[in-house]
Amino acid sequence: MTDMKKEPELGSTLKSLLKGRSLSMRKLSLLTGIDTATISRIVNGKQQAKPDHLQQFAVHLGVPTEQLFQAAGFDVGSRQSEQSSDIYASVESIKDVLLSSNLFDRQFTTELVSKELSKYEQYAMTEEGQRIIVDDFRTKVESVNGAGPFIDELRQLYELYCREDTTPERRAIAGSALLYFILSADIIPDYVFPLGYLDDAIAVQIVTGRLSQSAADKIEP
Repeated sequence: MTDMKKEPELGSTLKSLLKGRSLSMRKLSLLTGIDTATISRIVNGKQQAKPDHLQQFAVHLGVPTEQLFQAAGFDVGSRQSEQSSDIYASVESIKDVLLSSNLFDRQFTTELVSKELSKYEQYAMTEEGQRIIVDDFRTKVESVNGAGPFIDELRQLYELYCREDTTPERRAIAGSALLYFILSADIIPDYVFPLGYLDDAIAVQIVTGRLSQSAADKIEP
């Protein structure tokens, strides 16, 4: 959970950026779609900023997302390399972080991930999408030094995707999770530890759930 003592640092950073760019909170609200009152509470340290707030601020204030995550008290980057395998050790442990964090809107994030997966389903069935999955999946796994059920499930999805007897529907579903993982089009940046891997975990859970339901539907009388 974010250290509340870090929040004033975010507030001062945002105030400085707004002043330097001659922007009011109202104007930032119009640019980001975030309510002016919410921005005011975040700037004044009365409300914790969610990851999606920080991403929107970074885009429209023209600063690296990492800068605002650091100012908000997130542990950015320093622990990723040494703990990347730990964060992949259990989908359930990642889910626990998600459920216990009041910084995170689980329903909102799940909806965003679902929309991205829907886009990738069609892409997974194109020649380009197939090439990316076949050529880049193993390299991506190696790059994160992943181990454990999270990566195991992705490997199983990869095997399902590549099998000749897999139906087009199931191949598209499996491929959507693989492309989400490979292309790193994350709702939350991976360098935000440990929240950065939560959307990947959600993507895997959504896809495995859909595949299970698809299999169940086929055996019903």
